Amino acid sequence: MYGGVIISEILINEQIRFKEVRVVSEEGEQLGIMSAKDAQKLAEDEEKDLILIAPTAKPPVCRIQDFGKYRYELARREKEAKKKQKTIDIKEVRLSPNIDTNDLNTKVNMARKFLTKGDKVKVTLRFRGRELAHVNSSKAILDNFAEMLSDVAVVDKPAKFEGRSMIMFLAEKR
Repeated sequence: MYGGVIISEILINEQIRFKEVRVVSEEGEQLGIMSAKDAQKLAEDEEKDLILIAPTAKPPVCRIQDFGKYRYELARREKEAKKKQKTIDIKEVRLSPNIDTNDLNTKVNMARKFLTKGDKVKVTLRFRGRELAHVNSSKAILDNFAEMLSDVAVVDKPAKFEGRSMIMFLAEKR
């Protein structure tokens, strides 16, 4: 505890209150099942800490190791796992109901580039003023957009009207 904030939820030394624990050395060799007090004495003799690493196991598993070193290894493993993770971003492509063919092709190429990078694409068809009177005919623009990208994309969420815009989501084909 430091200023009322728990630094870590890992139990060490006297915090371990189980009757019996399985003890593992720093190198990973099994030292057997013993009482928590005996394991604590063993750790003190080696001038190291007793760290609870598997509280749900029967009996719980503890390791004799320097706590600082254990925390460092844990942080390194988490950082390594984070590196391998791929985040999926959502990129937006905005269209208007009276878009021209060449402009539409440019937007399609932009969306294609986003999809090949592994991002999802949110296609927004925005209506302003009197354009709201022609909503029905404008759905064809979104359908046409999805059709032009059908070789690399699938419709994740079909076109839906929200407020003054029609929104559709595209995802990369697997």
